[in-house]
Amino acid sequence: MTVSHDLFVRAKKVIPGGVNSPVRACLGVGAEPLFIESAFGSKMRSVDGRQYIDYVMSWGPMLLGHAHPEVIEAACAAAARGSSFGAPCEAEVVLAEMVCEAVPGIEMARMVSSGTEAAMSALRLARAATGRNRIVKFEGCYHGHADAFLASAGSGVATLSIPGTPGVPEDTVRHTLLAPFNDLAAVGNLFEVYEKDIAAVFVEPVAGNIGLVPPAEGFLQGLRDLCTKHGALLVFDEVITGFRMAYGGAQSVFGVVPDLTCLGKIIGGGFPVGAYGGRRSLMENIAPEGGVYQAGTLSGNPVAMAAGIATLKLLAKADYAGLAARTERLARELARILEAKGAPVVCNVMASAFTLFFAPAPVTDYETAKAADSARYASYYRSMREAGVMLAPSGFECAFTSFAHTEEDYAATVEAARAARL
Repeated sequence: MTVSHDLFVRAKKVIPGGVNSPVRACLGVGAEPLFIESAFGSKMRSVDGRQYIDYVMSWGPMLLGHAHPEVIEAACAAAARGSSFGAPCEAEVVLAEMVCEAVPGIEMARMVSSGTEAAMSALRLARAATGRNRIVKFEGCYHGHADAFLASAGSGVATLSIPGTPGVPEDTVRHTLLAPFNDLAAVGNLFEVYEKDIAAVFVEPVAGNIGLVPPAEGFLQGLRDLCTKHGALLVFDEVITGFRMAYGGAQSVFGVVPDLTCLGKIIGGGFPVGAYGGRRSLMENIAPEGGVYQAGTLSGNPVAMAAGIATLKLLAKADYAGLAARTERLARELARILEAKGAPVVCNVMASAFTLFFAPAPVTDYETAKAADSARYASYYRSMREAGVMLAPSGFECAFTSFAHTEEDYAATVEAARAARL
């Protein structure tokens, strides 16, 4: 037995399932979770003393790598001045200014404590601003665990095959309309039927919670046009793509500007942070300036804000194109190796994220993602973990690289794939 196993046994007595977020339990890959002792750069070390090349990167935000010295220095200096004020501080103003300058669709931003909180707050604002109730979301896309978003959600909901939305009133979910990702015609049909009551379309501009699925040519612009035509708001959930796909997020890459944007913990250097923002005329509806209430004691937390400022300063000078090229080279090489073992592989890669689907046909939406062989992925995951490579414990997630990953890391990953059992 291992220290991780012993901790898992203890955890299950006091924490539901032994974990504080479901996918971490590793149920979808037939393994027990590894308990992590420390992480630095591209590596994590378990409580059992083993080191792993990390491609989970805290589910995306550690683009600079774990424990970047400048980020840690900024956070420690802020913590020494007080860990929480429950009052405004200069750092939250500075970080908001940096976010507004970087992201095309954000003129004003409100800091919150998580991506889930950002999405649920953006939903409330969209409903208030339009006077409508319904939203459109895409099958398999995940916008946090707020009630309205758990209809056909991806990420852990898909991984664990949780049916329906237990604990969510039917009256809440009936306001959520579903369409397949990349199916513009389906969204158009929803607007024809519910035109007067659709407040917003929520979309991950690059789907990341059914595995990585890029938008089809014209899909995002088509959503923009439909929302403009029918008086609904377009909301980009950039919790994964924001500051990772590019410094200005996916919207700066695709040239499509949403009305509202949700951001996640990358803007806090991996600390528990989120934000939502958009046009000034919309954001002025948020209390105390307007009547839409949203609050949080830890919103604008000084430690997280300091870490975020340090992170964005570094990312503003980073070579995104170089990292994207290295990531694509790694992903394509891994796909070739796995295909040579007789496995059908679809390689979806964009910027510094990729997913290898053990699927027989291109993966363009949730239905085609579900056609992937989850048992084969589980075997691949376990083999790679045994070889010291940490992947997401779910085939419905992305692999993330960082500026801390080295050519030696990539070479070791390729060698692990060559030895992997499928």
